[in-house]
Amino acid sequence: MSAITPTRSLKSPLHKLRSLTGSRRIFVHTLLIGVAVVMLYPLLWMLSSSLKPDTEIFTDPGLIPNALRPENYSEGWSGSGNSFSLYITNSLIVTIGAVIGNVISCSLAAYAFARFEFRGKKIWFGLMLGTLMLPTQAVLIPQYTIFYNLTWINTFLPLIVPKFLAVDAFFIFLMVQFIRSIPRELDQAAMVDGANPWKVYWKIILPLMRPALITTTIFTFIWTYDDFLHQLVYLQQNDRFTVPLGLTLFMDQTSGSSYGAMFAMSTLALAPTLICFLVFQKRLVEGMATSGMKG
Repeated sequence: MSAITPTRSLKSPLHKLRSLTGSRRIFVHTLLIGVAVVMLYPLLWMLSSSLKPDTEIFTDPGLIPNALRPENYSEGWSGSGNSFSLYITNSLIVTIGAVIGNVISCSLAAYAFARFEFRGKKIWFGLMLGTLMLPTQAVLIPQYTIFYNLTWINTFLPLIVPKFLAVDAFFIFLMVQFIRSIPRELDQAAMVDGANPWKVYWKIILPLMRPALITTTIFTFIWTYDDFLHQLVYLQQNDRFTVPLGLTLFMDQTSGSSYGAMFAMSTLALAPTLICFLVFQKRLVEGMATSGMKG
């Protein structure tokens, strides 16, 4: 009987860090803290600048203000002509609409590519992936012409409606890979029980692909909320502006700019995306890891 060789256990980075000697552990922790400080410095500088007078923001690189000016927040909230809550509300309307559209349309498109067989499937899938290499600026003018003829300019429709048409190939590919990791035996068992393809999608595929759906939700939320180019092109009136456009109102090329108020509102505007990432960080990593598996 041949000897049984023990398999080597996979060690997590945290376990490897704990196994280091004292001096090496101190060095690694110091290095990680230094990298964290460098990465967080812009965020801390923005937070510090939101409490500084305008004359001190660019003259003092330190993080501790010499004179606190909390009035930047009250001035920024109502200093652009409208309450900043209007811009946050507009951003949430656009973002939530885009999230719902991407989750529904991309999951349906991914289900079709992963489970159905139809003529030209590989060609259409290749063309879909090819759109990932197409710059956004290359299709901006044709899209603007279409939306202009539809009289959708200065509305939220150009920012929301395309999301219901499965235009984000990245999320379709992400979900296709995830669905392929789900055993087809589950589909076949459901069909034996009388389920049609729609019920298979709704009752089996959709609940099992929750990690991929959460990943799509998080990325769509962050990318749409922070998008500046498309919102600048399609939104024209102040009362339709979103957070990225509202922040530009604090910048004036001909007279003095209110940098303190702008940094104050930038700090508040960062809260939704930061909370979204912190709350769903574990699910995000899980979704990205499991979506790479192919059954």
